[in-house]
Amino acid sequence: MSDGERSAAFTTVVYVGGLVFGVGLALSGMAKPEIVLDFLQLDDLGLLFVMGGAAVVAGVTFFLAARSGKRAPITGAAYTRRLKSMDRNVLVGGAIFGVGWGLSGICPGAAYASVGIGNYPILWAIAGMFLGAYAQGYWRSRRTD
Repeated sequence: MSDGERSAAFTTVVYVGGLVFGVGLALSGMAKPEIVLDFLQLDDLGLLFVMGGAAVVAGVTFFLAARSGKRAPITGAAYTRRLKSMDRNVLVGGAIFGVGWGLSGICPGAAYASVGIGNYPILWAIAGMFLGAYAQGYWRSRRTD
């Protein structure tokens, strides 16, 4: 398979995966900030099953893929575990992400799905995500370790 064919196949899989993800978020209610905020306030724990189901499927998939000894069919890359150490950046980034999620009522993936179901005011939150990511990248490129 040539790089051009691999790239087209990879792009197709990414788009189909994104489509399935978005439909799943919309059907489960995770694309509605009011439902997510009810979950975060422990008023509606239905999303616990959605997130738990996703975590189980992803966990089993990663576990089996890493032990299969095979390579990814589209990219040809080996299935490996990428471990990141728990450091200050992980803790601070996670805290900032959590505050943003709590304030907006939606996480980044669900924000895009929310636009798809007609929640156009969420575009402000998406703009904030882009601005925050840009600011972090700018700050990281300027700092010296």
